[in-house]
Amino acid sequence: MPDMVLVLNAGSSSIKFGLFDVAAAEPSLLCKGLLDEHEAKPRLVVRSPTGEDLFETRREAPDADGGHLFADVLAFIQERYGGHRLQAVGHRIVHGGPDYLGPVALTEDVIAKLAALTPLAPLHQPRCLAPIHALAALRPGLTQIACFDTAFHHGLTPPASRFAMPRRFEERGVRRYGFHGLSFEYVAGRLAGIAPELAAKRVVIAHLGNGASLCALRNGSSVDTTMGLTPLDGLVMGTRCGTIDPGVLLYLQQHEKMSLEDIQHLLYHESGLLGVSGISADMRALLASNEIAAREAVDLFTFRAAQQVAMMATTLGGLDCLVFTGGIGEHAKEIRSAISERLDWMGVRIDAAANDEARERISGDDSAVEVFAIPTNEELTIARHCRSVLRTTA
Repeated sequence: MPDMVLVLNAGSSSIKFGLFDVAAAEPSLLCKGLLDEHEAKPRLVVRSPTGEDLFETRREAPDADGGHLFADVLAFIQERYGGHRLQAVGHRIVHGGPDYLGPVALTEDVIAKLAALTPLAPLHQPRCLAPIHALAALRPGLTQIACFDTAFHHGLTPPASRFAMPRRFEERGVRRYGFHGLSFEYVAGRLAGIAPELAAKRVVIAHLGNGASLCALRNGSSVDTTMGLTPLDGLVMGTRCGTIDPGVLLYLQQHEKMSLEDIQHLLYHESGLLGVSGISADMRALLASNEIAAREAVDLFTFRAAQQVAMMATTLGGLDCLVFTGGIGEHAKEIRSAISERLDWMGVRIDAAANDEARERISGDDSAVEVFAIPTNEELTIARHCRSVLRTTA
């Protein structure tokens, strides 16, 4: 009986999922879909790997934990793939803290430790953990496996991992962890397949989306990244501020009399592209807008991205390859072009036609740096990890 793994990738308002056959050496996608429990009528959409609609349903009203939609997913899987065995559910967990350096089967103890990390990722960690509880109630005996966005960066060492604070805080786990590791892991592997000669060189991957960060790789391993203790640091994001003077936070608390809860909401939900533009957190809307504030938000986004690519290059001692990925990195040719233009002094030059067509290799013939646009696949990365855990524990 072929084995399957259901992969859940929880975002801020919806959950992407993929169902994989893991019987072969490389997991193969059976179907993919979206659970959106934040609409007035929560919906489940399931599509084939090629995008053909397979199933759609709506609920009349949201339920507390999205359990009804998960029940619909399990019912669909049973009806369509009843000859297969659903062996496990794999979850993207944003923060693994200092203890979890690779995928792990979820137990009550592990779940409790992950919940304790919520202050380090208050926007993400509860969203990642909610499906675990819902599925445990629906299928108590079903194996669930956590895969961590922080794990890819576990090899970060000082000075890249260190804050300039008293060492007692570092001893308590206050350090730079980095995120988007499942995406960086996939893209690094894909780059090694496309251009193996670059795999051991100095590479920066730019995961640009509603959440955004950079990763500096040497020999395929993370040596620096722009996010830190939490997913707030680094680049301008959809609604998150990125790098900010900590004195601003003291000012908001002391002089604007904002509470800690209000500041947290401001930094996570009201800042970034949305805050600067006053229009939208969606890059597509900003690129289509004629408003000056929209152009200024885009300008800040590309300025900060180019600035921090140069910072990553400093860690690496140069730059041989730049890779764009993520929703914006893969689809917004204007953003790839603007960031590359800001890095012209480093020899980054892209081919306009290749960029317009979103080819994998988009660097120009005269570019000193190879430039790529590679779609990410976090769900496949999670499926690979789940397959490894299942085979280890079999």
